[in-house]
Amino acid sequence: MNTISTEYLMTSELDRNEKIAIMGLWNEEYPAVMAYSSLSTFENYLESLGQPQHILVKQNQQIVGWCSKFDRDTKRWFLIILSSLLHKKRIGSNLLDRLKSEETELNGWVIDHHMEKKNNNCPYNSPLGFYMKNGFEVEPNQRLETSNLSAVKIKWSRR
Repeated sequence: MNTISTEYLMTSELDRNEKIAIMGLWNEEYPAVMAYSSLSTFENYLESLGQPQHILVKQNQQIVGWCSKFDRDTKRWFLIILSSLLHKKRIGSNLLDRLKSEETELNGWVIDHHMEKKNNNCPYNSPLGFYMKNGFEVEPNQRLETSNLSAVKIKWSRR
């Protein structure tokens, strides 16, 4: 039986190949309206993250997941992308536990509907239920509304 080992690598800096792999994962897993068309625009986004701490998830030398926690507007925020092939294997929950370990609060934006499509035209499934199972609470009065995107703020606080 083949066992695939999962590696978790922490870093504050991403090299060019890691950025390319993460952008590819981003464009595959997030809604098409959030896709990046060039590495330079993705790098601009990464540069906007204050004091980032990244965790890369690797299997067979390939990046299959990425999460980051970072500062924005005096608060600590996070994001996670995980290959849909790895959903429901506790890897996402493991990443959240790692992100939470040194924090008292984490904030994020989550698409809370099922109207978005991914680049492959498959539906984007809202991860809101996953975050709620992992101790996050919805802040329904705080929404991110743009011409392309609708999301609700979620927050986790250490109790």
